[in-house]
This record gives sequence, structure tokens and C-alpha cells, in this order.
Amino acid sequence: MMAQAFAERLRTALPAVALTPRTESGLMPAMVITVAADDWAALGAAAHGLGARWSACWVDPEPDHWRAWVLYEQGGAYVLAQTVLDPRAPRLPSLTPVFAAADRPERAIHDLLGVVFEGHPDTRRWLRHQAWRAETHPLQPEQPLAGAPPARTPADVGYPFRRMAGDAVHEVAVGPIHAGTIEPGHFRFATVGEQALTLETRLGYTHRGVEKLAVGRDAAGLLRLAARVSGDSTVAHAWAACMAIERAAGCAVPPRALALRGLLAERERVANHLGDVGAIAGDVGFSFAQMQFGALRERWQRRSAERFGHRLLMDTLCAGGVRTDIDLEGTRALLQDHARLRAELAPLTAILLDHPSLEDRLVGTGVLSAADAQVLGCLGYLGRASGLTFDLRRDAPYPPYDRLPVRVPRYDSGDVAARMRVRLDEIGVALELMDTLLAALPPGPVSTHWEAPPAGARGLGLVEGWRGETLAFVRFGADGRVARYAPRDPGVFAWPALERLLPGNIIPDFPVCNKSVNGAYAGCDL
Repeated sequence: MMAQAFAERLRTALPAVALTPRTESGLMPAMVITVAADDWAALGAAAHGLGARWSACWVDPEPDHWRAWVLYEQGGAYVLAQTVLDPRAPRLPSLTPVFAAADRPERAIHDLLGVVFEGHPDTRRWLRHQAWRAETHPLQPEQPLAGAPPARTPADVGYPFRRMAGDAVHEVAVGPIHAGTIEPGHFRFATVGEQALTLETRLGYTHRGVEKLAVGRDAAGLLRLAARVSGDSTVAHAWAACMAIERAAGCAVPPRALALRGLLAERERVANHLGDVGAIAGDVGFSFAQMQFGALRERWQRRSAERFGHRLLMDTLCAGGVRTDIDLEGTRALLQDHARLRAELAPLTAILLDHPSLEDRLVGTGVLSAADAQVLGCLGYLGRASGLTFDLRRDAPYPPYDRLPVRVPRYDSGDVAARMRVRLDEIGVALELMDTLLAALPPGPVSTHWEAPPAGARGLGLVEGWRGETLAFVRFGADGRVARYAPRDPGVFAWPALERLLPGNIIPDFPVCNKSVNGAYAGCDL
């Protein structure tokens, strides 16, 4: 009903455009609207005028034509707009002038498929790091999976970073190869002394061709791939993909399996937040907290390996359910773990929140205003630390969260300290949710028979991962094989936020700002 009301408001805002909202079972909970390509920008402007959030866009090269999709959200209601493109000359009005969040996703679509976004303010390549010719677009159906790379890929030099002039201005280049065990990303700073004036990020160095690799896979193969879109969000991406294919197939997942999926997602949330809190402390030299939280995370992941077969919970979900059940002994062990973690976190949290030297480095550092967070579409802990509290589990609940009370932490200062506090609070919320799930696990099977949907069936999955709203779109072709898989990681909104919050801070505070944001490299480098 909320989505229908949202679609009706859009229709009313565009009286000159023929809009007929409809439902499609595989694309629930969104209402679907079809528009002409010429009305694409008008619909975006109307959505923006209603205060909607731009969530994602993708293009599906169907056999006879290409179809572009854009997803809008408002107050937990979703509208999914589509339009048809001519594959010989695919063009669309850019939505970036209205929604800043659309900037790099549109640039990525251009590099991969050749869609021209007219009016886009930035025509620089985003993903094409010299590995394919400018006129080649590797996601087009006729392009081979392996592409046609040169024998030796040229160095990625000459990217036109934005410049800031001034006698006292210096450029500092960091990356893409770093001293630590992190993924490659280039950071270009303009500074005066130690103060940062601007930051521009350059990603895409580990582009893996995930969307192309998905084509032709069966459901099991797709889920194995989805679990590896971003290794720290394996449950979130696998669940979003499961939800998409199950909706496309009309597959009803058993209640016990849904409860276990919720349990796994919350375990993933706790593990990552424990690691991040420790890393934030470590980046300002507070090694005591880094070691303590690292030890807590290690013990947590060992329990995941013991009870569910993998430290990172890889491949724990399957089409129609989950792969592993939990018995009474396992339930008791996990509940004891939760109680122990709470007891150990209490004194550590008190130290973190009342340690003058730590407070001096975190409070007021890397401030992301609520206005900037909203403009950039920030999600999860990043948005909540700046006053934005959207959470799918509460605002557009799906099983098992539709029967659970979900508290959503909120802080308004938008600094590194707030992003750390949100993480600490979310650990507590996750422990409450897991206790509730374990106390009332439904009886019954943990999976159901999977039958592939017919050719042309489409599905949309939306899951609240630990970084926020995680999305998957799937269209099936013949023989139950995937014809299109389009994932969207919430980390894509984090990198522009990092660029926005860093100016005015000193360069030595960049590592802790970066860690507090923790954008996903892999989630962007599909």
C-alpha cells in the first residue's frame, strides 16, 4: 500500500506524462512504472521533488531491446521505473544533476555497456583502466567473457584528476597500492600544509566482471558468485540474490530458514562492527582497544566456522533456504556467546566513550552533515551517525524482521566518534535480535525444493546488510540460467561521502576518517 501511494504521488506530480503503476510479483515490494526515455529526467525530478531517495540503476540488455531501470525509495516505499533503449545507440538523460548519488553508477554503466547519459556533468571514464579500448564495452552481450586485453595492460596514467590552483597548494597521491593489507584505491589530496582542501578517490582497479560472470549460471552458481561480490558482506549479497531468484520463481522459503538467514545476517553485522571499532581505535594509536576488539571478533568468527561451516559465513544460503540447521546444543552455545560478549563489551565501551586522548582524535573529526548524507544517499551506520535512520528491517520489513522490533541507533554529530558509537549500538541491537530469533526458532525444514523459473522471469532482492540496503536484480533466460544479475552494494555511496567529509581535516586524520566510513572496494569494483 505504501508503494502504491508513492507511485500515485509521482503520477500526480507528472500530469502530462502517462504513468500506469502496476505490480509484478518478482519485483515486489516495488511498484513498477514504465516511462518513455524522454520522460526519464522528468520522473527523476518529480521523485526528487517528493523527497525520494535514488537507490540504484542498472541496464538489462534483453534480446530484442535494452531496458533501463531506476529504483526510488521514500519512507520505506519503493517505485521501480523502467524504459526501453535502442541497443544501436542507447541514450538516457542523466539523473546526476538531480541525484548526486547517481554519478558514478551512471559512469560505470557507460563504461560497461556504452549507454550515453546526456547531460552528465562528468564524462571521465570510471572503470576502464586501460584494460579495454574506449569503444569497447565488455558487458554488451556480443563481447566475450575474457574480453580482448592487450598482452600487457598499459599503466593507468593520465587520469584527469581535478586540480586546485594556488602557490601554497600541494597534491598528495596515495595508492592505489598501499602498505597495509587493503584493496587498491587511489586517493588524490590537495593540501595546504597538513590541511586537506579536497580529496578525490579513484577506484575500479580490481574490476572482476561479476555481472558478466553471472550470465549463464544456474541458481547455485549465481549464489556462489553473489556471496563473493564483497567478502565482508557475503550473507547480505547472497540473501539479496536469494530473495531475487526466489521471488522470480515464486518460491516460498520455510519460516525456519528465514529465521536462520536473519541470524546469519546479524552475525555478519556483529563481526564487522567488532573489527571496525577496533580498527578505528588502532588508526589513532589506541592499540589496547584494537587488540581487545580483534580478539572478540576472532572468537566470534571461530564460532561461525564451528556452527555454520565458514568464518565469514560463505555459502551458508541456498536457493529456497539455508544449508545448515542448528540444534538445541548449538542454540544454547550461541546464547551463551551473546551473554559473554555483552559482559565483555560493557567495560570496553565505557573506556572508549570516556578516554580523553581518544575523544580528542575522534570527536569533531571527519564531520558528515545530515544535508550531505542525504544528498549522497548514505545508508547504514554512515547515514545513522548523521541523523538518517532508514533501515529496511524496520521501514520495509521482510521475514523474519516483520515480526521483530528493530531499534535503529541515531546520532547527529556526523563525526568519527558518532560512526563508532553507531557500530557499538548496532552490536547490541543485533544481539537482542539474535536472542529473540533463537528463543523462538520455528520448527520445520531449513530448505524447500527449488524449481527454476521460466525464461523472462525477473526478481528483485532488498536486504539490510551491515553497511545498509543491499540490492540484487536477476532476470532468467532459457533453461533456468541467469541472463542478467545486477548487484548494488551500499558501499558505493560511502566513497563520495568520504570525499565530502575530509576537507578541513588534517592528512594524518585521513586513515581514521577512511576506516570510520569503510566503503567497500569490492562492492564498487564489480
